[in-house]
Amino acid sequence: MLDIETITHDRAERLARWRAAGLYGDHTYGDALREGAAAHGDTRVVFHSAVRPAETTVREAYSESDRLAGALHRLGLVRGDRLAVMLPAWCETALAYLAALKLGVALVPIVAIYGPREIGFILRQTHAKALIIPDAWRGRDYVERVREAGPLPGLEHLIVVGERRPGTVAWDDLHAHAGTDYPRDAARADDVSCIIYTSGTTSAPKGVKHTHNTQLCDLNAARLAAADGRAGAASPPAGPALSVFPPGHVAGFLAMTRPFLVGGDVIFMDQWSPEAAARLIEAHKVSSSVGTPIFLSSLMKAAAEIGADLSSLQRFGLGASAITPENVRWTDQLGFPSGRTYGMTEHPVVSTSAGESFEKRAYTDGKITPFNEVRIVDDDGCDVPTGGEGEVVTRGPRLFVGYVDPELDRACFLSGGWYRSGDIGRLDAEGYLTITDRKKDIIIRGGENISSKEVEDVLSSAPGVLESAVTAMPDPMMGERVCAYVVLQPGADLTLEDVRRHFAAAGVARQKTPERIIVVDDLPRTPSGKVKKVELRERLRAEAAVPEV
Repeated sequence: MLDIETITHDRAERLARWRAAGLYGDHTYGDALREGAAAHGDTRVVFHSAVRPAETTVREAYSESDRLAGALHRLGLVRGDRLAVMLPAWCETALAYLAALKLGVALVPIVAIYGPREIGFILRQTHAKALIIPDAWRGRDYVERVREAGPLPGLEHLIVVGERRPGTVAWDDLHAHAGTDYPRDAARADDVSCIIYTSGTTSAPKGVKHTHNTQLCDLNAARLAAADGRAGAASPPAGPALSVFPPGHVAGFLAMTRPFLVGGDVIFMDQWSPEAAARLIEAHKVSSSVGTPIFLSSLMKAAAEIGADLSSLQRFGLGASAITPENVRWTDQLGFPSGRTYGMTEHPVVSTSAGESFEKRAYTDGKITPFNEVRIVDDDGCDVPTGGEGEVVTRGPRLFVGYVDPELDRACFLSGGWYRSGDIGRLDAEGYLTITDRKKDIIIRGGENISSKEVEDVLSSAPGVLESAVTAMPDPMMGERVCAYVVLQPGADLTLEDVRRHFAAAGVARQKTPERIIVVDDLPRTPSGKVKKVELRERLRAEAAVPEV
C-alpha cells in the first residue's frame, strides 16, 4: 500500500500535467452552465413521471436554478459545504444539481432506492448540511426513511419536495421566496464538485470525489480541438435522447447535466416502464438511448406488444452490465448498433468500441479513449506481456481525485497516480482492451453495483448462519443476480423468505437481498483459508451454460 504523502504528490503531479496540456483550467460548472444557457437555451428537457411530470428549456432551468442557488445560500450553504440530493429524475433534481454546482457546493447524489442504512452512512461521512428528498415515492415515506437512518449531527436542513411535513423545509416555500443573490464565481476548478457513492469490495459504500476539472475536461478537450481545427468527440445522432439511468449514479448524473452544458433535447424517466419508454420514443422521435441489456429486451418486447414505432431510434448504447456478443448482434439486426464501453464511477469511459467492426464491438471493450492510459499489471504491480491477463490500472484527466475516506486511497493507487480498477483484462497489440473477469468482489445487477461484503455482513447476523460467501449469479435479464452460499449452524434451517425478512428489517436497499440461497457443508478455500470466490462464480457460470432439456 502507498503512503498518503506519495498519493498526494502523484495527484499534484497529475493535476499539473493536465493543466499544462490544457485539459484542466480555471473553468468551473458555473462558467460552463452560463455558456451552455447562452448557446443552447432553447434545448427542451422533458421529465416523464406519473407524479411530477414537467417540461422546461435550458434557458428556463438556468434562470430557475439561479433562484434556488439564492435560496440555498440564504439557508447558509456556501462553497465547500455538501448538499445531498435523493430524488428520482424530476425537474427538481436538475434544478438542485445546477444550483449546487453554481454555488460551489459539493453535490452528493444519493440513489433514490437506498434504505436507511445507506442514507445514514452517506450523510454522516459527507457531513452534508442539507438533504433534498421527496415526501413519498413509489409507496415509500422518505421523511420516515431519513428518521430511521439514525443520528445525523451535520444535517441542518431537510428539504422536502411535495407535501409539507413538520420539522422540514418545503421545496415550494423555499423556491417561492428565493432571490438570485448568491456568490457567483465562488467555486474553484479544482474544488470537489460532486461526491458519488459506489459499492465496491468494502461493506460500506465508497464516496468518489470528482472536481470541476475532472468532470469538465471533455469540454476543455473540445475547445482545444476546435482551436486546432480538429474534430471533437463523436456526437450522438441528431434528435432527442431518452435517459433512463437514475440520477444518483455517475451515468445518471452526467446525463442530467449534459443538456445544460452541450445542448440536445432529452426525455428523462423517473421509473423504468418499457411500455412508457416505447411510447416516448414514438412520440418524441427519440434517436438515441443507453441502458442495460434488460432495458433493451423489455423495450423491444413492449414495443411489439403495443405496436409502437421505434424507427427513429438510431443508437442504443449498452453499458453498466455484462454485455454478450448476442446483445451486440441483436442491436445490429434491429438497426441501431451498440457496443461495449468500459468505465466506472472513479474513471468514466476509459474505453469504447463505438464505431468499430462487429468483432471489436462484440468481443472487446474497445480502444482507450483520448488522453486516458491503461496498463495491465500482475499482483506486484508489474506490467504483464502484451495480450496477457492481469489487473487493469488506469490514469487520465477524468480520473477521480480520491475517496472521502483517504485510507481507501492507499489500497487502490499505485505509484505514479495509477488507479487499480479491480478488474481483470488484457490489452492486445492493436490497443483493444478486453475485460475478462472481476478481481474486486462486486455484483452488477441490472446496472446496480452491489458489494458482496456488504451482503455478507448483513447475512452474518441472520439466525442460524455460521458463514456465507456471496457472489454473482449469471442472469439473462438482469446480467447478474445475488447468490449466497451459506454454511449453517448444526440443526439450523434457512429459507429465502427468512433472508428477505432479515434484509428488510436491516433497512438495506431491496436489490441487495440474495435471490438464491445455496446451503453447503463448507466453502472452497485457498491454502491460507481464504474463500475462493472465483471457483464459486465458475460453478454458477457452468450451471447457467448447461442447456435445459
